[in-house]
Amino acid sequence: MTVAVTTALTCLLAGAAGCGAGGTGGIAGERSADELLDDANETMRALESVTVRSTTAAAKGGTMTRRFTTDLDSRCTARTTWSEGGTLEQIRIGETDYVRPDRAYLQRWNKSTATGTEQRLWVKTPADAEPTDGLVSCAWPFDSFGTATKGKTTRVDGRKAVEVKVTDKAVKEGTYTFYVAGEGRPYLLRTTYEGSDFRTVTSFSGFDEPMDVRPPKPAEVLSASGPASG
Repeated sequence: MTVAVTTALTCLLAGAAGCGAGGTGGIAGERSADELLDDANETMRALESVTVRSTTAAAKGGTMTRRFTTDLDSRCTARTTWSEGGTLEQIRIGETDYVRPDRAYLQRWNKSTATGTEQRLWVKTPADAEPTDGLVSCAWPFDSFGTATKGKTTRVDGRKAVEVKVTDKAVKEGTYTFYVAGEGRPYLLRTTYEGSDFRTVTSFSGFDEPMDVRPPKPAEVLSASGPASG
């Protein structure tokens, strides 16, 4: 994973939820950008589940895509893919991670040149509070930051949305744009980050939809001593 892609993830996770809500008419049209941010953050933090899809593209080439479904607490699933090669699947349940890298991921991250059939086992490991190498935490920081300016009304995946642009002194060459549902509850629908080194687009959906997060079958779980119970 390139430095730019790693930085993109860090930046987005650090502030992806400073976002606005509502439309240009009615109550939403009367609210300031900061008020819209607070409404959206409160709504997103109250969710019991959400699906997050993101794509980060580095200016010098290489992309990372991820689909991530979470209860925003301790249960989540993720699948991350790198254009340079490698896919990593993850199931997190409480303090346990089940991780399944494909062969390309193993060769890339472990600098291995070994070949062979695709491995299909999950590795059971203690969950890291600050995961790295493509793993995720189930939490998501829906917090306001920087200076917000309310923008135009647009549509995101067919839904009316309000644009809120945010600049932050800590990020001198980048701008965040947040798109929040302009009708109904002020869900955050999409965020973008535009910088000189990378661009990240993140979408949110599946608000409060039922989740079915369970460990893999015991025969599919690998421990240091071989197949183990899940």
